[in-house]
Amino acid sequence: MSGTVQAEITTASLDDADTLADLWVDLASGQRAFGSYLCAAENHSAIRETMVQRIVGDNLYVAELDGAFVGFVTFTVEPGRFAQTATTGVVENLYVEPGSRRRGIGSALLAAAEGRLEAEGATVVTIEAMADNDAAREFYADHGYTPHRVELKKRTETDTT
Repeated sequence: MSGTVQAEITTASLDDADTLADLWVDLASGQRAFGSYLCAAENHSAIRETMVQRIVGDNLYVAELDGAFVGFVTFTVEPGRFAQTATTGVVENLYVEPGSRRRGIGSALLAAAEGRLEAEGATVVTIEAMADNDAAREFYADHGYTPHRVELKKRTETDTT
């Protein structure tokens, strides 16, 4: 571990949407190694619009270090069409640039999002990680997250020739 760094956790402005979309593309690109189906660069425009929505909705924090963004977190309270016994906050994306990892920045972003979700009435917080991404799963486990739901998949094509 490289030691804890005091990155500034703050909100972003609409002028930051392109930079945040670029960071998301980096996140999506990295997730391909763990089996994600998301295309990265092909979704830049769509994720830029999502970043604008999160900025306007005040559901996004950035980590800034030495004047540059090194990470971000997006989150929301699940609208809940169905009556439930809990109000669910969802951490949608959490990303820290590889060179800034293991310095407490992800923990600070996660804590900021959790605090905001709790303030908005969430009684439980969920987050997804790719099953093969051991580092992410360990990070979340270290922060008190435990498995709740398991997604199962299978390919539709067969091996018949």
